[in-house]
Amino acid sequence: MPFLRVFHRLGALGALGACTALLVALSGCQVRDTPGNAVRGKQLFVAKCGACHTMRRAGTQGTIGPNLDAAFARDRVDGFHSDTIRGLVREWIEHPNRQGVMPGKLYQGADALDVATYVALVAAHKGKDTGDLANAIQTVSKPAVEKNGTLEIDADPSGQLRFQAPSATGTAGQVTLRSVNKSAVGHDISIKGMGIDSHGKVVSNGGVSTVTANLKPGTYTFYCSVPGHYPPMGGKLTVK
Repeated sequence: MPFLRVFHRLGALGALGACTALLVALSGCQVRDTPGNAVRGKQLFVAKCGACHTMRRAGTQGTIGPNLDAAFARDRVDGFHSDTIRGLVREWIEHPNRQGVMPGKLYQGADALDVATYVALVAAHKGKDTGDLANAIQTVSKPAVEKNGTLEIDADPSGQLRFQAPSATGTAGQVTLRSVNKSAVGHDISIKGMGIDSHGKVVSNGGVSTVTANLKPGTYTFYCSVPGHYPPMGGKLTVK
C-alpha cells in the first residue's frame, strides 16, 4: 500500500478533514508502535510543537497548525485505538506534508515516538494530566517589576506561547523590556499602547530580545509580534 503517497496527498487537505482517512489507512497497513516515554514526549511537544498546535492537556494554544483535540475528537468517538493514533502522529512528524508549514526533521526516532505517545494518550481527552505528566513542565508565573529602568519579561523556556510574567508594572520615563528566549521557537518582545508600537528582534536558543520606549503613565500591552503568537503570548503593562 503506497501509504506515504496517500499521507502526503491527504495532508494537503488539512488535518481536520484527513485524520479519519489516515487512521483507516494506518489501521489497514497495521502501522503500530511500542509506546514511548509520554513524560518526555510532553516536554518535547511543548518545546517545539505547542507554538503551532493547541492541545488542552499540554496547556498549549498554538494557532498555526491544527487543534489536535479537534483533529482527533471524531476518531475517539469512532473507536480508533491510541496505538493507531500514535502511529499516525509519528508518521506525521517524521514525514510532514511537503506543501505544509510543518518543518521536516522536527523530531525523529525515539523523540518522534515519545511525542506521538503523549499526543495519542491525551489528545481529545478532557481533564488534566496527573502524576509525572502533571509535573513534566515547570513554569514560573509572577508579575514583572521594573528595576533600574528595565523590565525582565522572559519567554517560557519550554516553548509554550506565553511569557513567564503575566503582567508588569513600571514608572514613567525611558523603560527597556528585556526578554530571554531559551526555546527553539522564535519570539520577540514588543510593546504597544498610548501611540507606541515598537518591536524587538526575534530570537531563539538563548537569545535576548529588547525594546526601549519612553512611556507615559497609562496602560500598555507587551507581546510577541511573531504571527500567531499573540494574544496568547502577551500581557498588561501598567506605567505609573
